[in-house]
Amino acid sequence: MQSTQIHRLVTILASAFFVAAWSSGFVVAKFATSDASPLTLLFWRFLPLALGLGIWVGVRGGFRGITGRDLCRQATIGLLAQLGYCVFVYASVFHGVASGTTALTDAVQPIVIATFVGPLLGVTVKAPQWFGLVIGGAGATLVVWSQSGAIKANPLALLFPLAAMGCLIAATLLDRRFPTNVPMATTLAVHAIATTVALVVLCAITRSFTPPDDVSFWLATAIAAIGPTLAGYAAYWFLLRRTGVTALNGLLFLVAPTTAVAGTLLFAETLTTATWMGFLLCAAGVILVLLWESQRSTEVDEAGATTNTSDAQCV
Repeated sequence: MQSTQIHRLVTILASAFFVAAWSSGFVVAKFATSDASPLTLLFWRFLPLALGLGIWVGVRGGFRGITGRDLCRQATIGLLAQLGYCVFVYASVFHGVASGTTALTDAVQPIVIATFVGPLLGVTVKAPQWFGLVIGGAGATLVVWSQSGAIKANPLALLFPLAAMGCLIAATLLDRRFPTNVPMATTLAVHAIATTVALVVLCAITRSFTPPDDVSFWLATAIAAIGPTLAGYAAYWFLLRRTGVTALNGLLFLVAPTTAVAGTLLFAETLTTATWMGFLLCAAGVILVLLWESQRSTEVDEAGATTNTSDAQCV
């Protein structure tokens, strides 16, 4: 019983940490892309991570025993989840799409995964989970609608958030389709190195290496590297392996409300009645999804314990 409570507490803390770290990426993007191109920011964001993680994991022997297939697979997942997702998110903000509207992609993603990706993974979404997903999606949509205001961006720029969502869904599908025992630190190192190599090529083609001579750029870059990249992705893959795709994506409903709150605190945006209603719907949706997942996990654990006891008695 005590072990189960500790497991749940760790999951709750990791979930809250994930939402905060993931949401910070949208806020940083709004700050950082005002004086630099998305590729410039991303290159200087991932370069120190690739060097630091690569050296740390290498010294500890974390790359030993990894097959070429696992290495290529993790590199592909990293290119989709970090390069593809981040480039399109930053590009959308850079071209005038509101950060709250961009965060809507994380709110829509759970519905898309449950509808199209879940069956490919053999994941059955039960009626209570569907109810929670729909409620959470409605709440997140209401939050973003109340915060977005007039969209000044070119309508074609709205394709960037959709492309970002597609990249993250593809990465999630690959990770769930081909489970691996590669340690988390090694996984993050491979993702960062693959992303940095790709950014070197893209920055060379577009001549985007030179950063602006501005302290705020380096501050935003450091925050982006530590928050949404290192902490956010570590929590994402940790929770994906710990709770499953449905529960994790239920948490994504909280990203848009959290981004809206950050926008209020940092950019003096107004929280309307519709925004607060959206918050409540998001919270209700997440609670339904997580409660169902927690109950299902408990039933599986109890069934496993019963089976083990019976086996022991037979022996």
